[in-house]
Amino acid sequence: MHANYVIKRLLQIIPTFLAVMLVVFLLVRLLPGDPASAILGDRATEEVVERTNRALGLDKPLPVQFGIFVGNLLQGNLGDSISLKVPVLRLILERLPTTLFLTAYAAVLGVLMAVPLAVLAAVRRNTWVDALIRGVFQVGLSLPVFYVALQLLTLLGARLGWFPIGGYGEGFTGHLYHLFLPALTLGLNLAAILVRTLRNSVIEVLGAEYVEFARAKGLRGRVILGRHVLRNALIATVTLLGLNIGALIGGAVITETVFAIPGVGRLMVDAIFGRDYPVIQGLTLTFAVIVSVVFLITDLIHARLDPRAELS
Repeated sequence: MHANYVIKRLLQIIPTFLAVMLVVFLLVRLLPGDPASAILGDRATEEVVERTNRALGLDKPLPVQFGIFVGNLLQGNLGDSISLKVPVLRLILERLPTTLFLTAYAAVLGVLMAVPLAVLAAVRRNTWVDALIRGVFQVGLSLPVFYVALQLLTLLGARLGWFPIGGYGEGFTGHLYHLFLPALTLGLNLAAILVRTLRNSVIEVLGAEYVEFARAKGLRGRVILGRHVLRNALIATVTLLGLNIGALIGGAVITETVFAIPGVGRLMVDAIFGRDYPVIQGLTLTFAVIVSVVFLITDLIHARLDPRAELS
């Protein structure tokens, strides 16, 4: 059953991939300016700009350009970066591990903050503890990611000097140290989303009949919490993480720029400012594949944790 479901979902990714490919191809060409002007600068003559566009193949009609793009993509070729003069696939493979590490790091921090606080808020619901937890994270949810990033960088990085204000570090522990502030930035935003939903889920579980039955049998509160409540909280956490992976990647674009991290998020920003069409297209397609695969893995884990869930 799971194998058939996986095959079905993988086949469903194909039309999604094609739709994203077409939309991105058209959207990047709606950006103001063009790659030739970005490369040559404002002082370039119109003749030089036209010659450069012709050399880049940007003078051809859009359907022809799209056909070339699809043909190259089917051969595993994402093209070459217009500004960096290297294959786009090589750039992505070099920088993607950094962004994936940052995203996973942020997800771990977000879960470590959200789950215990959400359970505490649910157990102490309608008390000052509950109100404080919800209030703090509601404020955190309303703050833009870039603002939180700048505040953490200024306070914990520049003023107190506890953490580096940029870079990726060397080795696993170096990565953990250098990426703590950007991961905390994303983790706080994720935790704010998780706390609100998990609190409601835990409250619902605490009022369920089987929990009342467990209390009637004389089971201790800690046993009920661990055996029933936390299991259901884990299911909700996995689902929410899967649904918010796109937001984490989007947040990584901002945090990598603020903290000067050499990941695909910063590469995307540089490509947009440089009108580097092949890089923008390649990165967007990569993000689409990652999100689709994460959604699939989330469904499989959810079905594993909750046998009542059906894969269809």
